[in-house]
Amino acid sequence: MLDNYGEQIKEYRIKMGLTQNQVASALEVTPGYISNVENGRTAMSLRMLIYYAKLMGISLDSLVGSLEPQYHADALDKDILKELSKMDINAKKKLLSTLKIWNS
Repeated sequence: MLDNYGEQIKEYRIKMGLTQNQVASALEVTPGYISNVENGRTAMSLRMLIYYAKLMGISLDSLVGSLEPQYHADALDKDILKELSKMDINAKKKLLSTLKIWNS
């Protein structure tokens, strides 16, 4: 578990202008549960993370990516590969040339 996991969860709540009670009510949990998450005493289940992301108006990928940098990097690599697969051979060659220039 990441050290700043609870802090990140708390930051999202504060950015939305919500109290722990409001978040707890929306997620149908106790305010104590939200407090425990924010203070690093417990972690949210996947199901709860999905509900929390919806409540905050963000995607689960965005939420997890902000909590776990390696996940964010992996997700970004997958997005790049997905877009790359849509390109024709000439576009791929141009992209490769551009990448070589950037990396030199």
